[in-house]
Amino acid sequence: VPPSESSFRTVEEVPDYVEKSIPFFITFIGLEFAVSWIQKRKLPGRINDGISSLSLGILSRLPDVLFRSVELISYIHVWNNYRLFELPWDSPWTWYLTLLGVDFAYYCFHRMSHEVNVLWAAHQVHHSSEDYNLFTALRQSVLQKYTSWMFNLPMALFIPPSVFAVHLQFNLLYQFWIHTEVINKLGPLEWILNTPSHHRVHHGRNPYCIDKNYGGTLIIWDRIFGTFEAEDAKVVYGLTHPVNSFDPIMLQLRPLAHIWNTFWATPGFCNKLSVIFKGPGWGPGKPRLGLPEEIPVITGKEVPFNPPVPGYLNCYALVHFAVIVDLYTELLASVTILSQGTVLLRIGFIILSLASFGLLMENKSKAGILEMIRCLVFIGVHKLGYFRSQFSFLGYAYEV
Repeated sequence: VPPSESSFRTVEEVPDYVEKSIPFFITFIGLEFAVSWIQKRKLPGRINDGISSLSLGILSRLPDVLFRSVELISYIHVWNNYRLFELPWDSPWTWYLTLLGVDFAYYCFHRMSHEVNVLWAAHQVHHSSEDYNLFTALRQSVLQKYTSWMFNLPMALFIPPSVFAVHLQFNLLYQFWIHTEVINKLGPLEWILNTPSHHRVHHGRNPYCIDKNYGGTLIIWDRIFGTFEAEDAKVVYGLTHPVNSFDPIMLQLRPLAHIWNTFWATPGFCNKLSVIFKGPGWGPGKPRLGLPEEIPVITGKEVPFNPPVPGYLNCYALVHFAVIVDLYTELLASVTILSQGTVLLRIGFIILSLASFGLLMENKSKAGILEMIRCLVFIGVHKLGYFRSQFSFLGYAYEV
């Protein structure tokens, strides 16, 4: 997309590129499945992990239904009150400078998210999958956006918010396609761009992969600051200490609970602060980022978390998840005409559903009870007219 087609005078004119890209997300996911089957005669992921990733993606976007982006609000506030000078919004030079600025800010934030425990508690959600496919790109944290905004504020001193709003989305969208194993190395482009090969390293839990390749669009920042590592031994994906859960609520909140418990269990005020602000591998008497030798050794025989679930239950969860995706997209399309109570009711039901699907995928003993309650709630609320499908002819089928 050239600068002339994506430069706008005001923030209000900036399109929602992420929403417009949803059909492309679906198309590329289907393409990845096809190419993976042709290359390896196997699919690039599992149903349980895929539903978990998509659930986390939906969960991360729900606050945007209620509130304007904190990244834009804070940026516009600094621009309106503290800017030093104003670069022209319609200049290609401003467009390219913003591309570099947003990507460098992302590198800084991303690196801090791995090196500061409280930031890692949010970001680790994105690394919790033991599969690596385009679904993983949609696996996002609810809390991360509430810490990333501050890294962009220096640009608000001179770059117009409308230009920033474009590249904030472009930087995010670029990172979608690099979450795949079906693309190998890309020759000379590997020197400049962040590619699937580079990002596979970033998602690995092999010792050589830890804290490497933080770039968003460009890999040059990692090469400059010494955090680059080329793909070598086969990458094993996920966290060094796997969470072993498909429950999106658990995946979002358990790391914060771990920090809370460690904070109170650690003696000494300075040590307590270190629990929050040093690396996730830190402990009393250890370096800021922990000891490399404590990273679990990768044997190549690691088995992903995959509880045995009957095939019919996978089909059930898949069908019901599709219903929730329909309700979610309909909510996005009609949020401006709905009452706040209806919006909150729909959000609450979506969260309940995603949590229930996670428990079903783990075959938990109480999942059936929660699912029956969820279905009864759906029927009651649907009968009262608070839920509506994008496809009106499916209303009766949904009740069935």
